[in-house]
Amino acid sequence: MRKTAAALITLGLAALALAGCSAGPSFAGQACPTQPKSSGLTDSVTVKGDFGAEPTVTIASPTKVQKASVDDLIVGTGAPITAKNQPIVVDIALYDARTGQKIGATGFDKTTAASDVNSLASQAKPLGDALQCATAGSRLLVGFPAGTAAEDAAVAVLDVRTVFLPHAEGSLEYNDALGLPTVVRAPDGRPGIIIPDAKKPTKQVVQTLIHGDGPKVKKTDGVRVQFTSVDWDTRKVVNSTWDSQSAVISGAAGIEGQTVGSQVLLIIPPADASTGTGSDGNGTQAIVVDILGIDNSSTTGQ
Repeated sequence: MRKTAAALITLGLAALALAGCSAGPSFAGQACPTQPKSSGLTDSVTVKGDFGAEPTVTIASPTKVQKASVDDLIVGTGAPITAKNQPIVVDIALYDARTGQKIGATGFDKTTAASDVNSLASQAKPLGDALQCATAGSRLLVGFPAGTAAEDAAVAVLDVRTVFLPHAEGSLEYNDALGLPTVVRAPDGRPGIIIPDAKKPTKQVVQTLIHGDGPKVKKTDGVRVQFTSVDWDTRKVVNSTWDSQSAVISGAAGIEGQTVGSQVLLIIPPADASTGTGSDGNGTQAIVVDILGIDNSSTTGQ
C-alpha cells in the first residue's frame, strides 16, 4: 500500500497541536532560506542505516527541541527542490522526541507516492521549510516543537528519494501552425492557453512547444506531468493540476516519443478523448502538458 509523506504526518501528529537548507541556488524565485542549525540535536539523536532504507534512530530521552531546526546528514548530488508545487518523493520516519518512540514511517521501499512542499508544509510547516532547496539523494534530520506542553517535540528523518522537474525545461520549438492555440507562460512555468478564432481541428494534433533533453517517453511508461486543459468552444479551463498536485498519465496519451522536460500541446476532439489528460469527451480540448519525469511506480495515487 502506497503512502504519501503528508498522510503520515497527518496520522502521526493527529494527537498533537503543531506549533507553528540544503544546497541549492533558489527556491520559489528567492534565495534559499537559512535554516537554523539544531543546538545539539545530532548529539542526542543517532541515525544509522543506508539512504533509502528505513533508518535506525536512537533518541536520548528526553530530547528537548525548542525551535525548528534541520541538519544535513547526507547531501545529495541530484536535482534541487526549487518550487512549492514541484513533485517530489520523500520518505519520512517520525519520532516523539520526548519518549524516543516512533510515531510512524512511510514505506522506505520505493512505494511512497509523490507529494510536494505545499502538501507537506500544510501538515507540518517545519518539514516543508526543511525541504526548500534540498537535493535528491539527501537525508535530513529535522526537529520541531509539536504539542501542547513545552517539552513536546517531534524528530523526523527525511530521505529525498526523487525530485521531478518543476516545469518544462528545454529549448523553444518554432511552430508555424496557423489556427492553433497560442501558449503563454508565467514565471513559474504555468501555461495560459489562448484559443484562436479559427475552425477547430477534427483530428488529434500533437505539437511540441518546448523540447526537453531527458529520456524519451515510451508508450508503456507512467509519466509525471503538470497539465492544463481548456475547452475550445467555451475557452474555459476544464482541468488543471497546477493548483493541486501533479499527475501520472500513460505515455500512450499522445506523448509517446516526447522527451522529459518537454512541453506539448494536444488538441483532442471528443472521439480521441483521454481522461488521463483532462479531456471529458464532451468537446474539443486544448491541453498543454509539461513532462516532468518518468514515474513507473506500481501505483499512481497521490
